[in-house]
Amino acid sequence: MYDLPAKFTYGVVRSYMAARARAGSAGAASAVPDEELRYPGHQHSAEWWLFKDLMRRGPRDRPVARVDDPADADLFYVPFFSSLSLVVNPIRPSTAAANASGAAEPAYSDESTQDELLEWLERQPYWRRHRGRDHVFICQDPNALYRVVDRISNAVLLVSDFGRLRSEQASLVKDVILPYSHRINSFQGDVGVDSRHSLLFFMGNRYRKEGGKVRDTLFKVLENEADVIIKHGAQSRESRRMATRGMHSSKFCLHPAGDTPSACRLFDALVSLCVPVIVSDYVELPFEDVIDYSNISIFVETSKAVQPEFLTSILRGISSERILEYQREIKKVKHYFEYEDPNGPVNEIWRQVSLKAPLIKLFINRDKRLVETDTNGTDCSCISPEGTAT
Repeated sequence: MYDLPAKFTYGVVRSYMAARARAGSAGAASAVPDEELRYPGHQHSAEWWLFKDLMRRGPRDRPVARVDDPADADLFYVPFFSSLSLVVNPIRPSTAAANASGAAEPAYSDESTQDELLEWLERQPYWRRHRGRDHVFICQDPNALYRVVDRISNAVLLVSDFGRLRSEQASLVKDVILPYSHRINSFQGDVGVDSRHSLLFFMGNRYRKEGGKVRDTLFKVLENEADVIIKHGAQSRESRRMATRGMHSSKFCLHPAGDTPSACRLFDALVSLCVPVIVSDYVELPFEDVIDYSNISIFVETSKAVQPEFLTSILRGISSERILEYQREIKKVKHYFEYEDPNGPVNEIWRQVSLKAPLIKLFINRDKRLVETDTNGTDCSCISPEGTAT
């Protein structure tokens, strides 16, 4: 793991805290020691969990191990908090904070920070050696690292989906799909349907862009259905409490596409033992080499799901015993979606990353013998999800 300048790790957390501090207290974030900083809780916190995992020293039972000598490394992890950086920009004018000379502090710029990160990396010998091919970046928010993604398309990208990425930038061959962090409390009870009085539950933004426009149609066909709870609501502490109650007391939880094919509510549903109903035709799912999602989810084509009464007629036809089977299967794999579990997604992400190492070595050795390749502006040498060479 690169020992990046602090501005790319703890500094991003401090900038986030300062931007949201009460007027006159923005400097308090700088007084908190690194080890006492807390990452803001949100769905992209995988970047914090992975960073803290590699920071731990001593014996470890992990698919990867951090080494101190870069000459011993198979892969190089770049621990930039790219998703948090994207949302640091102040919710109030940053000019309220002033430095000792009385001049206003400049506003945080995610774009400038991305540029500075690549400028720093491109000075490193191990980046230049293979043009970043053996490097790993996390960019879980679909817009994270958008400014420099073409310059890092050789690398292994840890993403939530490919919704904003082109096939020459990312693919299942070289990259890893991560679960979002769940935002609601895990259900602590056992399997059962008696206490789940609602048939179907969804709470989230009704109006989305691009592929998420289907949400509005789903609202129209479902909002007057009996036993269905479908609510418009933005992220807030109260909405999370309502979502927790709703998911813990519903048999099925709706997962429509957001602005990109995936959304955090899928993982909220799974830790709630609420059977996901996935209406997202191009969704990518984490850890599919060990998880058969057909055992824990119901997939419905978008064109059929938006037809009146189609979804509810399917769900009402599923027996209580079949719902219990879904719940039992969810319980078996629930730990894969709970970042706080010592044997949870952090372990699995590292395992997935480690599986990329032989492929990376293949690409590196292949590059050494090729005199010239037609890369069309990229050096990705990856295979698209459809299986065609790019």
